[in-house]
Amino acid sequence: MTDQSNILAEMNDRSREVFRRVVEGYLDSGAPVGSRTLTRSLSEQVSAATIRNVMQDLEYLGLLDSPHVSAGRVPTQLGLRMFVDGLLEVGDLTAEDQGKIDATLGRNSEDVTTMLDRIGSALSGVTHGASLVLAPKHEAPIKHIDFVSLSPDQALVVLVFGDGHVENRLFRPPHGQTPSSMREAANFLNALAEGKTVQALRKVMETEIVARRQEIDSLARSLIESGLAIWENEGDGTERLIVRGRANLLDDAPETDDLDRIRTLFDDLERKRDIAEFLELTEGGDGVRIFIGSENKLFSLSGSSLVVSPYMNADRKIVGAVGVIGPTRLNYGRIVPIVDYTAQLVGKLISDRG
Repeated sequence: MTDQSNILAEMNDRSREVFRRVVEGYLDSGAPVGSRTLTRSLSEQVSAATIRNVMQDLEYLGLLDSPHVSAGRVPTQLGLRMFVDGLLEVGDLTAEDQGKIDATLGRNSEDVTTMLDRIGSALSGVTHGASLVLAPKHEAPIKHIDFVSLSPDQALVVLVFGDGHVENRLFRPPHGQTPSSMREAANFLNALAEGKTVQALRKVMETEIVARRQEIDSLARSLIESGLAIWENEGDGTERLIVRGRANLLDDAPETDDLDRIRTLFDDLERKRDIAEFLELTEGGDGVRIFIGSENKLFSLSGSSLVVSPYMNADRKIVGAVGVIGPTRLNYGRIVPIVDYTAQLVGKLISDRG
């Protein structure tokens, strides 16, 4: 088969137009597009038989597929990728869509998570898909750490940051904890934590625990490791990904196979695994990226598409991402500028807040 990068270039005008019309028709309706439908929309007058021959050639190239005998054609994943890379016409952000997103602003008293939650809800509403917003890590230096016992099998680690931000996380402490072990654990951490971020503290803590093993009670050592591990995992993982608009995906899944796909996607979203990889998808520069079907390594089993863009802080460092996930027949031309605008907006808001 011809090299994928040259397929579009080697098509004649008729083949390219038939291909584009099939993909656009599928993205619009979700249904296979037949030759008789195309005879009414092509710029040149050709017979249905001629169009069927062109469609067969496109099927041979791996760009189209026929889901049923004597049915029309739908684009394959390769076909969608070729269309997005070579033929997609990205529209401008409409005033209506921009207005709905901008309407979430104007509440400067809200914390960052609440603000991003509102923006995510607006994004899912505008795109009719599920929105994903990866909140930035909190990287202010730590001011104070404390452990609070709630019950024999439940405790709280409290982190107070230099900028006044406070984080609380529940965790299961090691068996046999005592007030003295909790004080010892907190004192040990506070002696190391001043001026350090959580990540920096984690690195120093691992070294210091080994070096001062004889000085630290084993119970306090276990408490330190379990408490900070819980905070770091939850603070940097599941609670950073805000997902809104799951119900929108069900509205677009009339077939049993589609429902199974959506259930798989829901399971992935609930687990929120490999959250760090969500940000990795945006590497390679700023701007919107489109992942179709199995190209989307986070949700590949569900066969979904992801339109995602990173956002940056005032130092032009990528600190989070904004995306929309849905079926492969997303309206890419409309969603790309919406995601792009939302990412730029979030970046500005994050930068303004320092």
